[in-house]
Amino acid sequence: MKPIGIFISSVQKEFIDERRALADYLANDSLMSRFFRFFLFEDIPAVDRKADALYLEEVNRSDIYVGLFGSEYGFENDDGLSPTHLEYLEATKNNKYRLIFVKGTEDFTRNPKMKNLIATVSDNLVRRRFNTAAELIPLLYASLIQFLEEKKLLRNEPFDLSCCNNASIADIDEEKVRYFLKTAKKSRGFPLSEDSDIEDVLIHLNLLSDGQPTNAAILLFGKKPQRFMLSSEVKCAHFHGTKATKPIPSYQVFKGTLFELIDQSVDFVMSKINLWVGDRSESNQVPVRYEIPREVVVEAIVNAIAHRDYTSNGSVQVMLFADRLEVWNPGSLPSNLTTGKIKETHGSFPANPLLAESLYLAKYIERMGTGIQDMIERCKNHGLAEPEFSASDGVSILIKRSTESTKPESQPEWQPESWPDSRPESLENRVLMTLKEKPLSKSEIAEKLGQKEIAGQLNKIIRILLSEMQIEQTIPEKPNSRLQKYRLKK
Repeated sequence: MKPIGIFISSVQKEFIDERRALADYLANDSLMSRFFRFFLFEDIPAVDRKADALYLEEVNRSDIYVGLFGSEYGFENDDGLSPTHLEYLEATKNNKYRLIFVKGTEDFTRNPKMKNLIATVSDNLVRRRFNTAAELIPLLYASLIQFLEEKKLLRNEPFDLSCCNNASIADIDEEKVRYFLKTAKKSRGFPLSEDSDIEDVLIHLNLLSDGQPTNAAILLFGKKPQRFMLSSEVKCAHFHGTKATKPIPSYQVFKGTLFELIDQSVDFVMSKINLWVGDRSESNQVPVRYEIPREVVVEAIVNAIAHRDYTSNGSVQVMLFADRLEVWNPGSLPSNLTTGKIKETHGSFPANPLLAESLYLAKYIERMGTGIQDMIERCKNHGLAEPEFSASDGVSILIKRSTESTKPESQPEWQPESWPDSRPESLENRVLMTLKEKPLSKSEIAEKLGQKEIAGQLNKIIRILLSEMQIEQTIPEKPNSRLQKYRLKK
């Protein structure tokens, strides 16, 4: 196989140590040296040729351009462009695979032209920040491994397709599979019936490998997924201020399948953000309006859980502050997407295709890569600022909370997500009334209350009624069962 050429930028003196460290690594690592050859400007002997012509020629000969951007801009030619800038432009013009690494986290000390170049790159490419050569090497390694996998030169099984160590069919919860079949058939016309053999279902979904459940199978339908993948849990925290400080007023770590993690995390957020509650002056259904649309919260959390890197020891974090909601996951964007491009129309490039497929069938996500655009549009229609995205250290979504100007006009003040007991007909009493005739599930209770979905307020009231022993579960030994119903305490 012909070696893949890497051009390591740039001629800036501030990167002498980093360039040499990268060259030594690429030359001495058994995997890297097998696939790649590299070019360093200082390794070329003196020749009777212009330096700029030489390095631009090498950019064209190479397959990958590695740009190192720092504080200095460099010597400028008659057009006011530095060698680093010329290299980048040449690589872009010739559609080279570009990897950009920026030294330092503070931009205010940089040369103004370098700041502009970094800003230009940020709109078009995924870039990574580093402080030392030791930090730069693993960043380059991960990027080159991704390149090899995309070119199908490195054939490792994807995480979700790999067998889950020490797991067996006995670790799959049949009840969860049955509920999924019911939902998928109703939502997407899934071809298998609710009474299908469990192994047949897993085979149909590509969740079995040589008779053993894959990582995806355990994450989606496992009895105790965190027994095998501890970091698959989700950590949720609520801070009263704008900074993460201790003690944390409300902190919960959720465990369970991906479906349960999504439901629990969304409920956590919806139970703590502000809610406007109207009256029945115009209809029998009581109107409600959350300061952040539920669909936006769901999309942010589903994205984090579906597309995270499950080989990482990090967990998804959902953090609610007084002024914003932040959802972070230990993952990265596909190499062909940036934080700018994900806001535009783009294809769907799931990091975990098998997980995404089942989440799609259960109608948690869509296939067409429109989720981010829908989120932006919903925030806009709700009077909220456009969500902010970051992919420098994991992937995060920041959603700003409502201000005074976004409250419903001519309506009562925002209030914490609750129904005051002083109302003539409190939600607690209405829930109790719905259960007088027979046990009901949460969705059935919500329907009788005139709600289109199970809101966080309803979950909160049910928890209160359970703790006060006014109601009880029909399946107490499985409190998270999808077949769970509630009845008045006997």
